[in-house]
Amino acid sequence: MIMTRTPLRISLGGGGTDLPSYSQQFGGFVLSAAITKYVYITVNQSFLPGYLLKYSEMEHSQTRDQIRHPLMREALAMHEVPAPLEVVSVADVPAGTGLGSSGTFTVGLMHALHAYKREPVCAEKLACEAIEIEMTRLAEPVGKQDQYSAAYGGLLCQEYAKDGSVRVFPLEINESRVHELRDSLMLFFVGYTRRASTLLAEQNARSLDGDQDMLEGLHFAEDLGREIRRVLEQGRIAEFGPLMDAHWQRKRMRCKGMTNDRIDQLYDLAIQDGGATGGKLVGAGGSGFLLFQTNDRPRLRDAMTCAGLSEMDFSFDFDGSVVVVRNA
Repeated sequence: MIMTRTPLRISLGGGGTDLPSYSQQFGGFVLSAAITKYVYITVNQSFLPGYLLKYSEMEHSQTRDQIRHPLMREALAMHEVPAPLEVVSVADVPAGTGLGSSGTFTVGLMHALHAYKREPVCAEKLACEAIEIEMTRLAEPVGKQDQYSAAYGGLLCQEYAKDGSVRVFPLEINESRVHELRDSLMLFFVGYTRRASTLLAEQNARSLDGDQDMLEGLHFAEDLGREIRRVLEQGRIAEFGPLMDAHWQRKRMRCKGMTNDRIDQLYDLAIQDGGATGGKLVGAGGSGFLLFQTNDRPRLRDAMTCAGLSEMDFSFDFDGSVVVVRNA
């Protein structure tokens, strides 16, 4: 049996500029942080014929082509893994919460299949294979941030070139500043999930059409992402909150459905009553987790708890996708 553990992520800056509809015209930059919330994938030879797949549903398909789960179907086809096979997915956080679960799932699955076949694999190959599955084979309107963050882990800078290539490198920040940043951040679950593809498809179409409002919003996100990198690398951790707020105020106007009255009310509550210095909704928008920076964790926690939100504690993950069980 093989088991992989692959981290989810929060986007710290530049989100949205990793979509090819933007980056292949202008380039892009994203700063992401892998967190200690994971997707676990196990792969094992099954006693039953065919493919036994367990995720939020359960499938038992005799052939790969009959598999309903698109990511599993395409991954098994890419690696030509024969039956009988059992694949099980378990996650710390539900899908559709803005933490990059689809990319994380795919990276973890690719890693498990390589390990099952006894093939060594690097983080770069895992990210590229996951991107091939999601963006090329399934034509999903997604970017590349999630796959790279899941494969590499850490506080990761991602530079996107117009030719489609990606350069990744760690944020240059010392250990004490990493702890300071982590201790200043809090995540709260809004309470429902959604598929990011609807909002990303709108961004994709408008970027390709040359919509000036969309493009200017993404230019702003890229520039702000680079500024966030500079601020954090210079150790000015307290300035991250106001920069997040500037990002959120611009992002919320980018697409219909990016926010709603409930999210706006919670955000205002966190700033006015909770003492947060800034924040944003993590992911494509619409639901999921609100991320805030604060100098007073108990005050913000009390305000959000009274509003009915649950906090999700986390730290940063610096391992990326790893094999945690490998039984012959």
